[in-house]
Amino acid sequence: MNIAFFLLPKQEVICMTLDATLRQTLERMEHHRYTSVPILDKDGGYAGTLTEGDLLWFMKNNPEVSFDQTHKVKLSEVEMRLSNRPVSIDANMEDLISLAKVQNFVPVVDDMNRFIGIVRRSDIIDYCEKMVLNGHADYEDETAITG
Repeated sequence: MNIAFFLLPKQEVICMTLDATLRQTLERMEHHRYTSVPILDKDGGYAGTLTEGDLLWFMKNNPEVSFDQTHKVKLSEVEMRLSNRPVSIDANMEDLISLAKVQNFVPVVDDMNRFIGIVRRSDIIDYCEKMVLNGHADYEDETAITG
């Protein structure tokens, strides 16, 4: 199944840009109760995923940056410690399953690497659940006929 059916489009995704400040990002993540957000470059390309852990490590490793100074720090200065891989819009749902084990969401890009949205891990799990339940139902029907 093509992932376009599961795509949450860019307009509905909380994203940040590399020139957003640490303060803006913290406030937005807190407001929406997110633990990670996609980061876009100036051209709308997917630049990576920033996590709460990235923010904590940055604050730990930069003790001179107090919370009051976070409005001076650009996200381009914060190291993204995980490499959340995006997929292209023509990927199949099966391609996303291994990524969903380690990512809250899978970023989706077009063939120019422009960010077009995400597929949430919960949607991938729901898809897998339906596949398992449908497969199990087919198995029960088969054994009733042959058994």
